[in-house]
Order: sequence, then structure tokens, then C-alpha cells
Amino acid sequence: MSGDNRKLVVGIDLGTSGARAVAMAADGTVVASGAAKLSAFSADHRDPIGWWKAVQAALEEALGGTDRQKVVALSIDGTSGTMLPVDHAGAPLATPMMYNDPVADRAPLDAVSAYAPRESAAHGATSGLAKLLAFQTVPGVFRVIHQADWLAGHFTGLYDVSDENNALKTGYDPVSRSWPDWMEKTGARVELLPDVLPAGAPIATISPEAAGAFGLSSEVVVVAGTTDGCASFLATGADQPGDGVSALGTTLTAKMLSDRPLFAPEYGLYSHRIGEMWLAGGASNTGGVVLAEHFSPERIAALSAGIDPAVDTGLDYYPLVKPGERFPIADPDFAPRMSPRPADDATFLKAIFEGIAGVESLAYQRLASLGGPGLRSLRGVGGGAKNAAWSAIRARKLGVPFLPVLSEEAAAGTARLALAGARKAGVL
Repeated sequence: MSGDNRKLVVGIDLGTSGARAVAMAADGTVVASGAAKLSAFSADHRDPIGWWKAVQAALEEALGGTDRQKVVALSIDGTSGTMLPVDHAGAPLATPMMYNDPVADRAPLDAVSAYAPRESAAHGATSGLAKLLAFQTVPGVFRVIHQADWLAGHFTGLYDVSDENNALKTGYDPVSRSWPDWMEKTGARVELLPDVLPAGAPIATISPEAAGAFGLSSEVVVVAGTTDGCASFLATGADQPGDGVSALGTTLTAKMLSDRPLFAPEYGLYSHRIGEMWLAGGASNTGGVVLAEHFSPERIAALSAGIDPAVDTGLDYYPLVKPGERFPIADPDFAPRMSPRPADDATFLKAIFEGIAGVESLAYQRLASLGGPGLRSLRGVGGGAKNAAWSAIRARKLGVPFLPVLSEEAAAGTARLALAGARKAGVL
């Protein structure tokens, strides 16, 4: 970076196992990065002090590769649904509840079920609203906030500001852009919830303490962040309605930008608001888990080399390891379809690839049928996206351009929000 006078922004991601930070130039180029494992600072993944130490370490490593005085904005994401009660100074008053920690008391869950609209993302034992109801009686509580809110507060000194993406599962209505009236009927103390800004909106300039601690300019703008899942989508470079991103990991997740919100609770489908667009998607039970039932990674690689992706097997598979599907079909009893099995392993693997690609295609058709745009492009992330034969089969089945992924780092997606916030604040 010596002699490079470009202004920079920083994106920080706190995931389930660690923190990552990237410094990004205005053209989207990542110029430096840093990482730190949570386990290096605490044996307890619920320890907020460990969260902050991991963020500090990742940020310091990233800043070490830059001219710190060129940084004009930063933003941070956290795991969706992770919450904690804090006092006026931001000190945690109880052990946080993580994104997957359920509220055991049935009373608040029944209250949410009774009053939350069917399409709200606040349903369920792991929702942010259930956690608010669990934490609101903690003595001395000032706010009940999300993980990303708490971390951003370390840079601003404000512990009462959130973003529209983290707030969604806590009951926030992204259409009206407000905490809705029905929430009070559940018994929720809505006054304990943070103010909500759009993801990518400037919150405030950095506090003198944080600027001094990291050697940053006192003019750095702290920008409202997002969830780790939304950040991962943004990192790919998808930015137009109809841009899809498929994650081919253990399961298949299909997400797409839409020009209107999509809500379909029967599919576990709701929409995050990002700028003036909406991010909607669903998760299938098909994916790598099916492949792992039949083949080792080494065997998949060897067999894939002999597959001709241009010729269809003619087999109509819906690959699942057991009955039950969530999206694009919502049926807890939906039966796998994986017969007849060819004698040749390569043909069998190819048929599974074709079947998963068919589910992927149906997923985007489903999003369109629910009011979303038609799929115009696709980016792939996860291990499955690196298999050339499978990717060619997917391209044949989906019939849209497959575009390169700019990054699979959630921190890069959060940096893109920091770029947007910097431009809104006039510092870039």
C-alpha cells in the first residue's frame, strides 16, 4: 500500500467461529484482510468479551496492511438472531443467546404465535422477539440488542441502534420500516429495542476512544451493518433484481434479489430489505448431504472427470437422504426420488447432479411464482460450485449466465455496505 492514496473502507464479519476484517478500496478491490478465531480468546462462544477481542485482532491485522488514515468508513455484521441485554454503557447484563439458542419458556412463544402475522420472521423459539421477551426482565436493562449492534456500539459509543436485517427476526416490519403495533400485544417492552436504520446507512462518526485505539481518523463514519447471511450474499457482487446466488454446501440455498418483498412462511421464506431491493430465498434439504451418502469427496472428483455434462441421463431424481422437504416444495413427508439406480457409478453421480440442479431451477421458478423477478444471472458459492461437471449441468438446467463470484467472504459484503454508507455521508 506504500504510495497508494486511495480512500478505504473496512468491513468486519463476526461469524460462528471467528472474526474477519477486510479493507476495501472504492472500486471494490480488497487491499488487506485479517482473521481471528473466537477460540483463541474464550472457550465460550457466548462470551461477548471474546467476540470483541476477536474483532479487535482481525481488525488490527487488516489495518496493519493499510495506511490507517485512509479509512473513511467501517461496518460490521453478526450472526442473525444473536441477542443480549445491556445497560446504558453497553455492558452485558446476562449471557447472550446465540442465533440457534431456543427460548424454553412456552408462554412468550405462545404470545408471539398468537399476535405475530403469519408472514413475520419473529415466529419460533430462536427468534429475536422470543429472546427480547426472555431478557426484558433482567434488572437494570437499558436495551436488548443484536450482536452486530453491540459490536458497532464499541465504535460509536451508541448501544441503541440496529439495522433492518438484524431486526427482522425480532419483529421489525421492513415494509412499513417500523416496529409494528402488534408487538406490544405479546407483552414485549418495545421501548427496550434499538432504533433501526437501513443497512448501509451512516450511524455516526467513530468515537474518540475507538479512533485512538485503532489509530483511525476521528472522521471515520460507522455504517449500519447486516446479518452474516446477507453479507455473504452481498460479497458475491450480486446487485440487481434477478441476480441469484446458490450456496451448494451440505444443503442447497437459493437466494435472489427482488424489486419487491416476498413472504411465504410455508416455505420459510421472508425478505430482507437492502437499499431499495429485497433479498429473498429458501433452503432445500437436497445438496452435498446426499452426495456424501453415496460417495467420498475423492470418488466424486474421480467420477466427475468422466462425466459429459452436455448429455442428459434421462433420470428424474429428486435427491434427498430421507423424506421431507422445505423449499421449493414444502412437504414434511415429501419422498426422495432416486431410482432406478444405474449400475455405473458415474451415471448415478451424474443423475444426482442433474437432480440437485433441477431442484435449484425449481427454487428460482418458485421465487418468480411468488412475485419475484425471473432469474437473470447466477453465482455459485460453496464446495459444490467448484465442481466443473456439476456447474456445466447446472448451467444447462438453469439457462442463465453464470457469473464469477467477487468474494465468498462475508466481511467483503459488509465492506460494500460501508462503501454505500461512505458515499451517503459524502466522505467517498
